[in-house]
Amino acid sequence: MENHGRGFDSRPEGGGDGPPDRRAPGPLPYEGVWRFTAPAVDASVPQARHAVRDLLWRQGVPVSDDLVQGLLLIVSELVTNAVRHAALLSPMLAVEVAVGAEWVRISVEDNHPYRPTALEADHGQTGGRGLLLVREVTRESGGVCDVEHTASGGKVIWAALPLSPSVV
Repeated sequence: MENHGRGFDSRPEGGGDGPPDRRAPGPLPYEGVWRFTAPAVDASVPQARHAVRDLLWRQGVPVSDDLVQGLLLIVSELVTNAVRHAALLSPMLAVEVAVGAEWVRISVEDNHPYRPTALEADHGQTGGRGLLLVREVTRESGGVCDVEHTASGGKVIWAALPLSPSVV
């Protein structure tokens, strides 16, 4: 019998000889993975931030205002780092947003091979605290962040934050 797009079981809902289908429910409507690329230029920072904010809203992800602000800060800092420190070896960067039932993961990938380090706060510096901010926002939200090498020799920096239990 042909399936005609009704899933793995070709019987219509409620019909057939056997017991009803007891499969786990499918993914929530907002779950998924979205990826976009951008040139490693200053204009990509606000574009990435707006793209992530619009994606979360469009998909109906149940995020609090505080979580959205934290995610947007993370996107801004990670894209800024890719633009400032990796553009010479990586003229393009990729931003990925992965949303699960209980978490949101933001990652930025570039082709620069060196792993960044979070600098300690130096009151005389006006910059250099981006990864420190990412780490703190992630920690305060109860999430995790890390850097991984890619198969192409670059790196991906990511932060995964839990969705607030009160809004899930």
